[in-house]
Amino acid sequence: MTSPFPVRVEQRGAVVVWTIDRPDRMNAISRAVLTALGGLAREAATNRSIRAIVVTGAGDKAFSAGADLKERQEMTENEVRAQIDLYRSELGPLDRCPKPVVAAINGLAFGGGVELALCCDLRVAAPNAEFALPETSLGIIPGAGGTQRLPRIVGEGRAKELILLGRRLTAAEALAWGLVNRVAPAGVAVVDDAVAWVRPIAEGAPIAQAAALEAIDRGLDASLETGLMIEKVGYDKTIVTEDRREALAARAEKRPPRFQGK
Repeated sequence: MTSPFPVRVEQRGAVVVWTIDRPDRMNAISRAVLTALGGLAREAATNRSIRAIVVTGAGDKAFSAGADLKERQEMTENEVRAQIDLYRSELGPLDRCPKPVVAAINGLAFGGGVELALCCDLRVAAPNAEFALPETSLGIIPGAGGTQRLPRIVGEGRAKELILLGRRLTAAEALAWGLVNRVAPAGVAVVDDAVAWVRPIAEGAPIAQAAALEAIDRGLDASLETGLMIEKVGYDKTIVTEDRREALAARAEKRPPRFQGK
């Protein structure tokens, strides 16, 4: 049965799993889903018990089939514009989250489903996952960041191919393109694989990870000279931390470090 709250939350140690819980709608992204994801991302940003976030969809058929077209059909043109603004306002906190975010793509990811995955820092796909941005065949374009984030990840030519041809990619093709970082082994649930894969993040130094994410993300839109200054600012944040001193002590004592995010 679909939960009244459209995103199910499960904490696995230092990793929290958010599951879009609308399997009857192929985990389509509605207003309620967007609002839920935005709220969860804002809360997670300052929740010290969370070191990493995994986003997935309920079931094994779909990560997300994209926008909830049934909901969209009832909208006026101005309401559609407001919905696109909601994508930006509510997925923005996920995109900018200081905690690493991983998409565990458990099935097809179409349209807004791909764009949700692109908001994440890393992507793990099930072997049966499929990817498509079919918007131009519907007389529109990707409106939740697809035209901007996709070329930054796979390159201009690949992005144009996927968007203009409306073709589908298999998990293996997505891996070859660099759209996903990893394909889970056959027979292993993609969420379990993603949680195990990010164990180094869950056990790592949160302040350093947040600084690295910020430096990478901000540097993408800057010149190399500016990017190097951004990197310096991020490095300076880590110098004064207890985590840095703990890492040095752990190495000297030949034991694993115990990072506290301080």
